[in-house]
Amino acid sequence: MTTETPTPEHDPMTPEQVYRHGLRLLLDKDIDGWVALWDDRGVFEFPFAPGGAPQRLVGRAAVAAYMAGYPDRLDIQDFPYVEIHRTTDPDTVVVEMRATGRVVATDEPYEMSYIAVVTVVAGRITRYRDYWNPLAVPAAPRG
Repeated sequence: MTTETPTPEHDPMTPEQVYRHGLRLLLDKDIDGWVALWDDRGVFEFPFAPGGAPQRLVGRAAVAAYMAGYPDRLDIQDFPYVEIHRTTDPDTVVVEMRATGRVVATDEPYEMSYIAVVTVVAGRITRYRDYWNPLAVPAAPRG
């Protein structure tokens, strides 16, 4: 998987570059780096979240709190399939991908397909709608 290095603010990364860089940060377990990709007022949505799990996070601080300890719950080891589709809005991409790894608490394998709709403005994630099924993996972290 190739990733792009962040560029200065006057030459922000494209949505595709931001997304691919974010995947590399997740594989590296660099959650602080991943959260730093977010706009201060970015919105993270989970349309299929189960009861009791957050459906919407607003702001980088809320995203950081949600992601705290993420590698201690879910050990993502690869994204063997990533396809990024451009849309008519140059700031928004639709991503189809698959993640593999393990659920840390149970050491069970983890494999999940995702569809994400991600908007990036000036090199920062402003909206991320994460369409995944947390019920597909019984031991998956739920927030």
